[in-house]
Order: sequence, then structure tokens, then C-alpha cells
Amino acid sequence: MDIGTISLILMVTLIVLLAIGMPLGLASAALAVLVLVLKFEPSLLSNPLSFGDGILTKRPGTGPLYILAQKIYGLLTDYVLISVPLFIFMASLLERSGIAKDMYSSLNVWLSRTRGGIAIVTSIMAVIMAAMSGIIGGEVVLLGLIALPQMLRLGYNQNLAIGVICASGSLGTMIPPSIVLIIYGLITETSIKALFTAAFVPGFMLASMIIMYIVVRTTLHPEDAPLPEPDPNDPEPVEKRKLFGAFMSIVVAGFSAVLFVRAAFFEFSGSNAASQGDPARLGTLEHMPWLGGLVVIALILIYFVFGKDRAKIGWDMGKGLVAPMVVIGVVLGSIYGGITGITEAAGMGACAVLIIAILRGEGSFQLVWESLMRTLRSTGTIIWVTIGAASLAGAYTIAGGPTYVADLIVGRDLPTMGVILTMMLILLFMGAFMDWVGIVLLIIPVFLPIVLRLPIDEIGLIGQLAPNHVAIWFGVLFCMNMQVSFLSPPFGPAAFYLKSVAPAHISLTDIFRGFLPFIGIQLLALSVLLIWPNIIALLL
Repeated sequence: MDIGTISLILMVTLIVLLAIGMPLGLASAALAVLVLVLKFEPSLLSNPLSFGDGILTKRPGTGPLYILAQKIYGLLTDYVLISVPLFIFMASLLERSGIAKDMYSSLNVWLSRTRGGIAIVTSIMAVIMAAMSGIIGGEVVLLGLIALPQMLRLGYNQNLAIGVICASGSLGTMIPPSIVLIIYGLITETSIKALFTAAFVPGFMLASMIIMYIVVRTTLHPEDAPLPEPDPNDPEPVEKRKLFGAFMSIVVAGFSAVLFVRAAFFEFSGSNAASQGDPARLGTLEHMPWLGGLVVIALILIYFVFGKDRAKIGWDMGKGLVAPMVVIGVVLGSIYGGITGITEAAGMGACAVLIIAILRGEGSFQLVWESLMRTLRSTGTIIWVTIGAASLAGAYTIAGGPTYVADLIVGRDLPTMGVILTMMLILLFMGAFMDWVGIVLLIIPVFLPIVLRLPIDEIGLIGQLAPNHVAIWFGVLFCMNMQVSFLSPPFGPAAFYLKSVAPAHISLTDIFRGFLPFIGIQLLALSVLLIWPNIIALLL
């Protein structure tokens, strides 16, 4: 059977199976077998007794089925895949410990008298949590439990509160260490570290857009975010800024001291000399005077500018931010400091959260057990979808599907940006009905080769990508597209995550209505990536 007919059958059958509620992993695996049978041994459909006579079944251990099995085995045994359950375990520990609540309280202290302050705190907290674990669903649930009741109690506009929680809670897709980027890197054999680096600027750009929208909206419509009643114990604005300066001086002194000791260790233990010209970042003899100088300056500010008493009060107000900073430093610092790879960093982050929970008196067998059970369920879902979707993608590739789709799209004589915009529309449509794991495994292996064949000088309107950055740019572009899918009706997962913890009077219709302006913000950020693709190379 020709690949065009197979593609049509595949698309229709997949839609029908998903519509009747069949799990994506099972549907994909069944369709993988169907694709191989239609392409290589269609006689099996009319005469099952012919099993063993065709190219597909005649010689076990060879042919298309063997190639497909090897592909799935290689994917599931990739060392980096271990980081997925480790990041999920870390996120589960964060949800069940009091670390997130203390972080929210500390952020709220500094922004309590700012118009829209609770919404801004929610967005900042989501960015910090995304940088700690890269998990999406847990963030939305946690913010729904902590921030939503607070905003509704203060009289915030319901649509604003809902949109801020879900749009900010889905930032884990973009901000490293994003699991979406990890899976994309595995499937496309793109450097995950490069993907993380490239996603920094677009991710924080999107977070800044959300915060700017909150500020502008609450300034133009103060009734959407009433200020809380003044607390007589709340410091005056000028004093609060001094307290914050004292707190940050303590943080800078602490982190600079740790980096100074680290640099001394690398330099005097001979690790830098043994690195063959690739010493640790911020870990050489040249960096030690700068780090020591930062420690001295911070101590001068603490003792002679702000004062010890103010520093103590500032520390008490902001200490809830220290644990998240430590976790982010451990995870991202170990990756970009050249200490470990992605998988080891995930393990170190999980251990760091567990140790912090124990030091806070929250460590217990129940905490670990519940986190492990959540990790097992989430990882199991991802793995089964990965097996099924990778099987279907592999079978379609063996059948010649990617070449057929590439010729179909390129043969339309569309301009380069027209081809990319068509892909974006397909991804937006698929994202409204399918989980991101299925999309990255099914669609990306088809689309990426097409993108790599396009004239590089015609991609974007401002600047030009380097040839080795095209796959990285498309990965970041895909993740930004998936940001929209998390909010897109009718199956936007963020809506269902929030509904599970929202008050009874908030319906799914209310939740999707609150998403509309934030979907517009996400599409604006997506447009920036399309117009200025070289934004991903600012830190590469």
C-alpha cells in the first residue's frame, strides 16, 4: 500500500481511537503494528494464516520489526531518561513539604503593598519552581492551593487569578530544567545542555510578559486587584527596601563564600590542571579575588550600611527564599558549572530537597512514600506513552512517512516562513487534543528534518541563525508552542489541574475564559521567536 493512503488511514484512526478514550500509548502502539502491516505485509489483514510468509514476519530478529525494537530499546536505555523520574520525585517532595509555602510567604512580605502584588508573587514563585524541577502539573495544583484562595479572599478578579496561576504554572515547559526539552533532546539527539541554555531568554521573556500584563492591567483597572488592609507591623516602603537590601547582602555573601571555597578546591586540588584547558566555570585562581571581594563588600553592607539588627529582621522576612535558591544552585549550578550532567544534577536536586525537608523537621517515611508513589504513576504514564508513540513514529519512518510529508509540504512551493507557520498551526491544533509527550514523539521526527532542509537565511525576519542552532531553535519554538497547548480548550491540561483544587463555584468554562488574555501573551512570545530566531543564541 502506498504511503499516502497509509498516512490518511493513520490520521483518521488515531483521531477515532483518541475520541473514544483509548490511552495514547496503547493507541499509538496498535497503530504502529497496523502501519507496518499495511506497508510490508498487507496480506495479513485478509489472510491471517499467511503469518510467517512475508517480509515482516518471515524471519524473527530481522526486518522492520527488529529495527523498530532496536529504536525503542535505545530510547528507553538512554542514560539521560533517568533524569525524568528524578525531577518528578523532586517536584513531589516540594509539593508535600512546606518549602513552597514558606517561599510564597517570603515573596508576599516584600510585595504585599504593591498593586497586583499577590498575582506578581504567584508568577515569580512559578518561575522559581520551574527552575527547580521543570514539572508543570504539580505547579498549577500547588499554586491553586496556595495562591487562589488568597487572591479570591482579597477580591481579585477571578479571571485574572485563574489565568495567572495556570499561565505561570505552565512555565516549567520553557524554563530549564524542562522535561519537555529533555525528551525533545533525546528524540532529536540535540544537546540538552544547549537546549537549556537557549531556552533561558525566551522563558524569562514570557515570564516577564506575564508580569508586565499584571502590572498594566491592575494599574488601569485597580478594582481587579484591591490592596490588602494595611498591617500596622508592616515596615514603611523605604524601610522595606533597606530590609530587602540587607537580606540580599546576606545571600550574596553566602553564595560568594561557597563559590570561593569551590574555586579554591578546584585550583589547589589540581582538578583545573587535569581538565586539559577546560577549567570549572567561576572555579579558577583568577575568579577567587572577585569572589572574595564580593564577600567583603556584602559584609561591609551588612555591618556598616544596613546594620546587624536590620539584617536579622531582613533575614527573618526572606529566609523562605533561601531553600529554593539552594536547590536551583545545586541543579543548574552543577550543570552549567561543569560539575555534572543532566541526570546527576537531577539526582543531586532530589537529594538537596530531601535533606532540606529533613532539616526543617518535615522529613518522614510518609513524605518519601507519597512522593515515590506520585513519581511511579507519573513516570509510568510517560514511559508507556513514550513506548507507544516512539513505536508509531518509528514505524511511520520505516514506511517512508517523513519523506512523504516533507515532499508534500515542500512541494507546495510555500515560502520558508509559510512552511514554519503551517507547522505551528498543526502543532497548535494537535496540542489542543493530545499530550505533549505524544506530539514530541510523533510530530517532531517528521517536522525537524523538513526544517533542517529549509534555506537558513529565510528563517525569521531579524538576524540569522547559525546552521548548528536550527534544531535548538526549533526545540525552543516547539516548547513555546506547547505553552499554548497547556491552556488551549477543550483539553488544556492546566484547566483540569486547577479544577481539581478550585472552589466548587469555579467551572471549567470560567477557567478557560480566564485563559484568553494569557494565550494571547503566549502567542506574542511565540511570534517573537519566529521573527527573531537568533534570540535563542544570546547565551549560547
